[in-house]
Amino acid sequence: MSFRILTDTSANLPTEILKDNDISVIPFSYFIKDREYSCVDTAGFDGKKFYHAMRLGAKISTSQINIFHYLRFFERFLMSGEDILMINMSSGISGSFRCAELAAKELKPKFPDRRIMLIDTLGASLGEGLLVLRAVEFRRRGYSISKAYDKLESEKHRMYQVFTVDDLTYLKNSGRIKGSAAVVGNMLQIKPLLKGNANGEIVNFGKTVGRKKAILTMAQKYNQLVRNPELQTVGIAHADCEDDAEYLAQLIGEKKPPKSILTVMYEPVTGSHVGPGTLALFFMGGDDVRNK
Repeated sequence: MSFRILTDTSANLPTEILKDNDISVIPFSYFIKDREYSCVDTAGFDGKKFYHAMRLGAKISTSQINIFHYLRFFERFLMSGEDILMINMSSGISGSFRCAELAAKELKPKFPDRRIMLIDTLGASLGEGLLVLRAVEFRRRGYSISKAYDKLESEKHRMYQVFTVDDLTYLKNSGRIKGSAAVVGNMLQIKPLLKGNANGEIVNFGKTVGRKKAILTMAQKYNQLVRNPELQTVGIAHADCEDDAEYLAQLIGEKKPPKSILTVMYEPVTGSHVGPGTLALFFMGGDDVRNK
C-alpha cells in the first residue's frame, strides 16, 4: 500500500519537483512590516529582490507551524484514506516538529486505522529536502510506510550539512546560534564555517580568512566525508550568491563527482535566518558524519 509524502517549505524543493513527485507541502510563514506571507511556490519567489532588501536592512520575522495548521493539513489526507509520512524541519532549530507530534496524537483516535509517521530530519533546506527525495525513491520502489520510515530514520544521521554565511548576526538574532560564536563572522574578512550537529542544532566549527577559502574548505569536507557520491544527489543552497554556488559545484565535481547536484535559492523563511550571501552544501556521509 502506498502512502502520502508530506513536508514543509523549509525543505526548499523546487515547485516542479514537488508536483512531479506528488509531494504536499505545509508552509512556514514570514512577516514583512506586519504583513504575513508564505512561499509554497518557489518558482514565483524573487530571491534576488528578497535578499537585496535584507541587505538594505529589511526586517523579516517568522513563525513556526502551529498545531491547528497541522491538524487541518493532516486531516485532508487521512479523510481520503491515506497514511502519512511527514518529513519535518529539525527540532533543534524550530518547535514546529513538536507541534506536528501533538497534532498527530490528537488525530489518532479519530483515524485509528491510519498511520501518521513523523521524521525529525535534524536538518533544514536541502538537508531536509534530500531526505524527502529519498522518501519518494522508497515509495517508488514499493516500500511500505514503515520500511521507508526506518530507512529515513537511519539515513538522517548520515546527512552532512556545512555552510558559511556573510554575517552571523541573522542567526544570532533569530536564536539559531548562541553567544560569542556570533562575533566570529563580523570580524574583517573572517568567514565562519558552520554545520548541523547530531542534535540538529547549528554549531560553529571553524573559520577561514576570506570567502574563497571558506568555499574551498567546504569542498574539502565533502571530499573527506562523502560516501558513494556516484549514487547520490548532492544539494547546494545559496542566498543570492549564484556564482559561489557554481564554484562550489565545480569543486565537488573534480575529485568525487556525485550522480547529480541540486542547486536552489534559499526559500524566504530559512533564508531570513541565515541571511543573504549564505552558501550551504548537503551530502550523505558515514554513520558518525554529523560529529565530524
